[in-house]
This record gives sequence, C-alpha cells and structure tokens, in this order.
Amino acid sequence: MRSQENYDQLETYRQLALLIEKYGFNNQDPVILKAAEFLFSFQTKEGDFRRIYGKQYSPNYSAAIMELQIKAGYTDEPRIEKEFKWLLSVRQDDGGWAVPIRTQNAKWLEVIDSEKILQPNKKKPFSHMITGVVLRAFATHPKFQNLEETKTAGELLASRFFKPDNYPDRKSVDYWFRVLFPFWFTDIVSSLDTLSNLGFTPSHPQIELALKTLRERQLENSLWDLKLLKTKDKNLPFWIALAICRIFKKFY
Repeated sequence: MRSQENYDQLETYRQLALLIEKYGFNNQDPVILKAAEFLFSFQTKEGDFRRIYGKQYSPNYSAAIMELQIKAGYTDEPRIEKEFKWLLSVRQDDGGWAVPIRTQNAKWLEVIDSEKILQPNKKKPFSHMITGVVLRAFATHPKFQNLEETKTAGELLASRFFKPDNYPDRKSVDYWFRVLFPFWFTDIVSSLDTLSNLGFTPSHPQIELALKTLRERQLENSLWDLKLLKTKDKNLPFWIALAICRIFKKFY
C-alpha cells in the first residue's frame, strides 16, 4: 500500500528514534541533521507531516516525528511551532485527537490517495491511542507542555487507562500492556512517561491506579510482565525496565 517515498519516511523516523532515544544523538551530528531535514521535507504548508497515510493527514505520525526533532535540538525551530499550531487546530471538540479517516467512517483504500483531504468530524470522541502519541510531542516542548489545552488532553488520556479505544485501531484493553522502546503507540509505559512530564502526580486517582497496576506486574527477576513488541531486540526488556525506572523516579 505504501510507496517507496512513504516507506522511506517511516523507516527514517524509526531509525532516528533508535539513535535519539537509545544513544542520545542530536542535530550536532550531520547524519541526524540530514535525517531530520529529510523528514521536514514532508511538512505541508498547513504544518503537518504527510505521506505516511498517503495524502491524508495523521496527527499521530506528525506529532511523533516532531517529538524526535525536538529531542534532536529543534526546540526553537519555526517549523516546529507551525506544527504545534496545526495540531491544536485539528483537535476534536472534547480536546483530544483522532484520525479523520476514522471519525468519518471512511475506508482506507478508498481515501488514502484521494485528492480530497478528509477533515475530522470533531463531534466524534477522541482516540486515546492517537492522543497519547500526540501528547508526547507536547510533553517534550518547554513552551507547549504548559498550555491549558495540553493539560486538558492529559486528563483525557489519564481517564482512559485500561479502557478500550473509541476506534478500531488497537481497540482492545490488552494494548495498554503491549510495549515498545523507543515508544511507538500508546501504552501504560509511554502514557505514564508523558503524564509525568506534564506535571501529573501520584495523588491523581488515575495515575495512582496506573502505577499500582504497573507495580503488580513486576516479576521476581525485577523485570515486568508486559507484552514486548519487536522482540528481535534482545535488550528490549532492559530498555522497558529503564523507562519504568525513570517514570517512578519522576513521580516520586
């Protein structure tokens, strides 16, 4: 379904995540600079990053790409601010985010390369899977993490812990416990990491619930009873353990 161009964008994002999240690379390295600029080449005049969902836009991949660019050193970049303003403009009426194709009940194969760009039905509810990914970008930026809109979206994400999503993609409750590092989708670990960066505390009932649930899943060997994705990485259990340790350190 994807063109080579779309696949190159997706794989550049994937490899950039590994280099930035695991090994601390930033745009002082010419390779990271080249990769980040390649991703910027997909930014539209509206501000989002397009082509991974064909000609339709995707708030989740747009924000995920931007999260990495911020971490790579593009915090004060005008193209980043443009993307944030676009994300704020496409929120659902409830304050979260969803993929327009889902809110319009459209069929992927019929619209993904359509010249008509679908706009969201903003009256439909937010998707916690999409909102959790988008919030990772907001939680990374010192200016946008403090917006009232960001706090509202954080409350929405917290309210959905261990509930099914409102849309078909990764709908099952089980997806809360399917984890990956670097973070990709919305799960218990990525969500708690985001909310810890947004100033949420363990006194919040939903944060207390999530932390309690996570504690109960720690094994005797100190690792965690979570479903690991992309298991070719033999060190993934330790990266997840490190991410969880960081979460508890920030909360306590």
